[in-house]
Amino acid sequence: MRRTRNSRSARLRFAALATALALGAALGACSPGAPSAPSPGTSGDEADPQDGAASPAPLPSGELVSASPDDLRLGVAVAGGGHHLETGLGSGTALADETYASLVAENFTSLSPENQLKWEWLRPERETFDFAAADELVAFAQEHGLAVRGHTLFWHSQNPAWLTSGELDDDELREVLREHVETVVGRYAGQIEQWDVANEIFEDQARLRTRDNPFLGRFGVEIVADVFRWAHEADPEALLFLNDYAIESIGPKSDAYFELVQELLADGVPVHGMGFQGHLSMKYPKPGDMRENLERFAELGLEVAVTEADVRMAVEDGVASPEDLAAQAGYYEVMLDACLEVDSCRSFTVWGLSDAFSWVPFFFAGEGAATLLDEEYRVKPAYVALVDRLATGR
Repeated sequence: MRRTRNSRSARLRFAALATALALGAALGACSPGAPSAPSPGTSGDEADPQDGAASPAPLPSGELVSASPDDLRLGVAVAGGGHHLETGLGSGTALADETYASLVAENFTSLSPENQLKWEWLRPERETFDFAAADELVAFAQEHGLAVRGHTLFWHSQNPAWLTSGELDDDELREVLREHVETVVGRYAGQIEQWDVANEIFEDQARLRTRDNPFLGRFGVEIVADVFRWAHEADPEALLFLNDYAIESIGPKSDAYFELVQELLADGVPVHGMGFQGHLSMKYPKPGDMRENLERFAELGLEVAVTEADVRMAVEDGVASPEDLAAQAGYYEVMLDACLEVDSCRSFTVWGLSDAFSWVPFFFAGEGAATLLDEEYRVKPAYVALVDRLATGR
């Protein structure tokens, strides 16, 4: 479903307005007790001019999609499961909220399940598959003309206790994995366009993650080839990716993937793409060689994708400074630039719709504000920067 493109002048007017409003909102409207967000499609700038309060930034209304090239999937991870179990969201998905659902449908062309396809959520018992939440997301995507990116089939984290207990012998463990891949990918054959098949298989030091991943620990890297083959047999049309964090720049960890991919391709393994997560922190410099890194994987004949982009920063009582919010935009721009400058990068996914559901505060004490929208779904400078960059095209 393709939305009509806005005119360039309209985009610039929006960008100028939203930048000013977003910075104003950062000073006051993002703090605890901020007014509730206006309904989707309203400007959000109707506060009484005599009350002296900064006007809240507007809700997004499709500018990202309108500005983007036709060959780029703009994706978002849909909240649910995982760390949300201990919040008001509970075991449901955020799509139950009308505002959240409409913003996903209006502003993106693909979605990723944040947790709903991970083993812990999907397969709580060996003989039990619970597809309810994942089915809901796929049905929502089909209703609104969105693609789906599946995440993930093979990972060291968020696995159920029955899988990691060590009680399964080698034959049983291998069969459980094969059954899982064939069942899950087969269920969504023709409905999930891309899969993060093997996720985070190398440690930060570029060593194979044999201590944490029950399958790598038992079978070594050879099991990765099997997972890709099983997934391809279950859905020959789906694009299959390796995926990891901290590989945006050229270095030991991305080098390890570069070598592994070449070996897999030489063995005829159906690896179609490399996913660069893009979980960045403003504690560290922006990745200066990301385009070159993506390009070398693309030269192997792979699709490349930015799969989980967010940019965390220091916050005080959950609130980021206006200066940091402005600087955050540059980090997002670097990732989008790299994608747009590589022809085979056709998917750019942000990890979460707004700070209201971001995973960051649960895992990084004192950090947050990592997404494009604040807790009230209002745009930040990063959102405006991406609109402007998308409008320039490839």
